[in-house]
Amino acid sequence: MAFDYGFMPAIILGIGISIIWLSLRRVLSLSAKIPRKGRRVVERVVLSLAIVLAVAVTASSTFNAITIWFLRPHDRPPGNIYLVNGYKMHIDCTGSGSPGLVLESGLGNESLIWSKVQPALSRTTRVCSYDRAGYGYSDAQPAPRDADHIAVELHILLLQAKVTGPIILMGHSLGGLFIRDYATRYPEQVSGLIFVDASTPLQGRNPAFRIVKPQGITRLVTKLAFVTNPSRLVGACSWPMSDSDPPGWKLAAEDLCHPQFAALDAESDSFERSGEETVHTGPYGALPVLIFSHDPARTKRAVIWENAWSQMQESLKELSTRSRRIVAKDSTHMVQLDRADLINKEAAQFIEQIRRTVPLSTNYGSTVTE
Repeated sequence: MAFDYGFMPAIILGIGISIIWLSLRRVLSLSAKIPRKGRRVVERVVLSLAIVLAVAVTASSTFNAITIWFLRPHDRPPGNIYLVNGYKMHIDCTGSGSPGLVLESGLGNESLIWSKVQPALSRTTRVCSYDRAGYGYSDAQPAPRDADHIAVELHILLLQAKVTGPIILMGHSLGGLFIRDYATRYPEQVSGLIFVDASTPLQGRNPAFRIVKPQGITRLVTKLAFVTNPSRLVGACSWPMSDSDPPGWKLAAEDLCHPQFAALDAESDSFERSGEETVHTGPYGALPVLIFSHDPARTKRAVIWENAWSQMQESLKELSTRSRRIVAKDSTHMVQLDRADLINKEAAQFIEQIRRTVPLSTNYGSTVTE
């Protein structure tokens, strides 16, 4: 984050000041250097626009950097910091009970993405969210950032935090690969898996999901859009979903406004490797598995993409004889934000079923829409 949201804004500030200074000098000298009035007018307009644009971009990027570095409460994160392989990692555990629930975020997201889920489920059991290396309050760690390394780091972090199992793992998107790796590596600790619109191994080889990673100018423009971030000036980075949302959601919305590009790139670069490491994970016998999928009616994806994704979600049911899938009505890929109510209800019941305090489900193998 130091380069993208520290060094780059400093460069923009320097360039912006230079443009403003040179443009002002040119404007003040136009009368003496250019005798033709029409040309003077045109040049003044162009230079004035350049000054306005430079001021806007410079002010926006500077305000964005100040907000990220000084106004967010990075000095006192919720939870605790532990050393994993010599690097700081952040974990926040709330509530009490067994089995505990460990939340694994998707690509580009930190633990605050669970701000609408963790408080509610903490009333049922102990819930732990954490920041993978390079996100949130956790230090970056060396590449590769693949499923094997991430599962081992999570295991060490949980031991440090005295979360020794049994645990249920809930993984969103790319996090679905990581929890499969963990469950295969440490099966004696895992008593259930919850997938939230999760990726599956080697999905990138399916033509429907083939994604071309932005390169060159496209990637630079994307970075600059987040570094300058004019939307912050109108409060778009701090909006709560509703008046009743927990305070943490405001921070979660804030975090969506400045992606951690270095960590995101490292995990994206290891996506294929993570798929190869997890393609042979499972099946897990009768291990309870709950699958949440987004509502295809809420996306703007092509039909071929949605059909392939649905088939991929259906394939997750093959991981266990005690699996079931729920399509979360009116949700996008961010099911934990759009339908936190559904996840909170179904995950709490899932936990109680594992505890055998309520009857087991009678519809294993089913797919329903709720």
